[in-house]
Amino acid sequence: MSLTESTPEAAAKAAAYSARNLAVLSVDARNDALTTVYDALKADKQAILDANARDMALAKQASQDGKLSSSLIKRLDLGRPGKFEDMLQGILDVRKLPDPIGKIDLRTKLDEGLEMTRVSCPIGVLLIIFEARPEVIANIAALAIKSGNAAILKGGKESTESFQTISSIISKALDSTQVPNAAIQLVKTRDVIDQLLDQDRYIDLVIPRGGNELVRYVKSHTKIPVLGHADGLCSIYIHDDADKDIAVKVVVDSKCDYAAACNSTETLLVHEKALKSVFPSVAQALLDKGVTLKCDAPSKAAIANLTSNSGGSIQDATEEDYNTEFLDFTLAVKTVPSTPTPTTNGHTTATSHASEDTALDLAIAHINAHSSKHTDSIITTSSTAAEKFMSAVDSAGVYWNASTRFADGMRYGFGTEVGISTNKIHSRGPVGLEGLTIYKYKIRGSGQVAGEYGEGERKRRFLHERLDAVGARKAVGSWV
Repeated sequence: MSLTESTPEAAAKAAAYSARNLAVLSVDARNDALTTVYDALKADKQAILDANARDMALAKQASQDGKLSSSLIKRLDLGRPGKFEDMLQGILDVRKLPDPIGKIDLRTKLDEGLEMTRVSCPIGVLLIIFEARPEVIANIAALAIKSGNAAILKGGKESTESFQTISSIISKALDSTQVPNAAIQLVKTRDVIDQLLDQDRYIDLVIPRGGNELVRYVKSHTKIPVLGHADGLCSIYIHDDADKDIAVKVVVDSKCDYAAACNSTETLLVHEKALKSVFPSVAQALLDKGVTLKCDAPSKAAIANLTSNSGGSIQDATEEDYNTEFLDFTLAVKTVPSTPTPTTNGHTTATSHASEDTALDLAIAHINAHSSKHTDSIITTSSTAAEKFMSAVDSAGVYWNASTRFADGMRYGFGTEVGISTNKIHSRGPVGLEGLTIYKYKIRGSGQVAGEYGEGERKRRFLHERLDAVGARKAVGSWV
């Protein structure tokens, strides 16, 4: 699973060749490979955790020296309760999913004896560059194998020991399967990244998983399409009719379940009428969890009498806080007025146009202006308000009375995910098997040529008759 060739170009070329062979393996052969990988990782759990502990020791020292963020350490830790088991379960979940290759979603009879189908097929070669998160190796290897894609993976230096141990176990396991050796390759050194990003002839998609610095670097150094997100700036809006118990439960989970995750909530918007009715209970629950609340003046005044014995605190917010991904127990809070805010010249603010003269519109406008288009949620008892919010907020995930932490491939039933995309083309949100396929058009004829068709005498007319494509699928093992 290391680079199989002497140069990045040769490695990418070998991956492209392997991808074509992997794409035509039967689903049984691909599933058997996943079973083998699962069994191998499970059997060597202790070796993996020992390697991860060595990474964690170095990472904690780097954090003390100010060279590594605490959020990165949390993502690195495979020893966190349930994390190793989740990694293994992700492989099994992918294995049991339907084969994503060869699905026919369109059949058209162009003419008698001339039929066109649109069929799902693998993207080709994926280059995945990630920070921390050693479980990504197993997750992406499973998704790549099941979806018929080759993958070249590069992990961060902070996960070197975990990375090498997991990769060696997977490599040995794949030797006994039908998956081509170069279909899953691992990069151990940073100096080849820029060369791999130049291989647009052989690599079809780059997926960076890490902080915005990594994502922005990748996007600015390659011609290859990039799938990913730079930030996870998620928001929750508490409407004036929000149920207090639901608000407390949802907001606390969204912020505290795993604050270092990209789907944790970073901004809480509160309708001004909910400042006294709902917000104090929400704020107290957050303070008791040790959360720092960075509030604007109205929201701070509403909870001035609250205290916490768990390290939580109330601070003044700055405008920059509403553009910040804290990835920690810090939450920016902003009050949403129920009427437009006038300026000194008597006009409304830029976000308070006539079409945005309610708190709901203002909350939507704030999210669309500040959000990273990841995941946002509304707490309300009004279906009308909820549906408007979910339609108007321009994010990959929009929820009603639900935690933003649901933005996850396993929770969506995708088995696991290769990443979360805020793109507006191809895939959006958690990207699982379906997001790693594209489609091609096939035409089956009986000697027809394009010149026979058109307007005029002796020209044939297309039928363009739509046929049923439900349940249609290629024969197992056939070319896609």
